[in-house]
Amino acid sequence: MAQLRQDYDKFLTHDTEIVVIGPEDGASFSTYWKNHRLPFIGLPDPTHTVLKRYGQEVNLFKFGRMPAQVAIDKQGLARFVHYGHNAADIPANEEILDLLKTMNEEIHASH
Repeated sequence: MAQLRQDYDKFLTHDTEIVVIGPEDGASFSTYWKNHRLPFIGLPDPTHTVLKRYGQEVNLFKFGRMPAQVAIDKQGLARFVHYGHNAADIPANEEILDLLKTMNEEIHASH
């Protein structure tokens, strides 16, 4: 999440909001958000409702949820999905920002 915080302003310039979903309960999530001063939205998902909806993998041998990134456009379509194979398997911010730029260009070109 540190990498997302580092480039949060860049995401905002692409008309994008970051939502981080985690397995903790609301109180634990709130405490973590306050302690780390995270500027984006955090959504606790202790019952794994969102995890199941998006097919995020849980691997107990690798300490729980595997990372997943999903870019959803303003029409509600998932335009990019990356499922990590381990905790470090996360796309670089620049890769996601490039994708967002392309998505925004496509939207503006269609109008």
